[in-house]
Amino acid sequence: MFHVKQSRPVVVVVGGGHAGADAAHAAARRGARVILVTLSRDGIGVMSCNPAIGGLGKGHLVREIDALDGVMGRVADRAGIQFRLLNRRKGPAVQGPRAQADRALYRAAMLAEIADHPEIGILEGEVTDFIMDGFRVAGVVLADGSRVKASATVLTTGTFLRGTIHIGTTSRPGGRIGDSPSVALAERIDEFGLPLGRLKTGTPPRLRTSSIDWDGLEMQPSDENPVFFSFLTQRAAARQIACGITRTNERTHDIIRQNLGRSAMYGGNIGGVGPRYCPSIEDKVVRFADKSAHQVFLEPEGLNTDLVYPNGLSTSLPEDVQQ
Repeated sequence: MFHVKQSRPVVVVVGGGHAGADAAHAAARRGARVILVTLSRDGIGVMSCNPAIGGLGKGHLVREIDALDGVMGRVADRAGIQFRLLNRRKGPAVQGPRAQADRALYRAAMLAEIADHPEIGILEGEVTDFIMDGFRVAGVVLADGSRVKASATVLTTGTFLRGTIHIGTTSRPGGRIGDSPSVALAERIDEFGLPLGRLKTGTPPRLRTSSIDWDGLEMQPSDENPVFFSFLTQRAAARQIACGITRTNERTHDIIRQNLGRSAMYGGNIGGVGPRYCPSIEDKVVRFADKSAHQVFLEPEGLNTDLVYPNGLSTSLPEDVQQ
């Protein structure tokens, strides 16, 4: 049993990503004693996909979190290496603040926010079951049998609940690359008889900055007068960089068309319903067949890494086609 003093409400938060970190901090600000359960302390604040915060619609949400004293906005400001206000020439209602973040800086800043809070404890482990008090969840059970009682339990498990990774015609269990999924907890939730759905997300292959001819690209610098997420931020904390802009071409599109049957989406391994914020390159080529090129933003993943995120090339094609 993981013991905590019961003089105040105890809130257990399962998961240490964006939602889990802010949920834990919010509960602590309201006076609760918080136990954040995560598979790894080093996983708190990890940016799973594109290391960017905000954008159209999403930037407003981050600023609302900041207005409620949440941590995401000020952490993004500390880690931001390129700030841009999207739709700057349009009205405030459709403008979107966005920041390209340094992965390492963001993770370090978010971990510090959680670890330094006197009312938040970090517990490494996998939640596999719930402690039940009749029909009420009264805490969690970990894989090693440890039990943590709580007045409230918050699940922020992201892609880990019975997660599956699809690359072409190959599928394997995974919460994200390198991490195992949470299967036991997903099966336990099944027993509640609640309506369940599955979200899908895609990501592009990463590039080495040394493999890119930057001199031949259009460059997009950070805004001269950046708009930050937090109302408390006065200036950028990290060195600012420029991102590159390139485009696909007809040869790219021909390769994609020739291999659509090997895509996890178009090969029938997975299905999706409705619009997506980041459509795959396969979707762009199929749905906008009249276009001879699609824009790709080359976004460095940090100040001290060789990896570049090619924003606009999200794909489920097999590795040999990607190469």
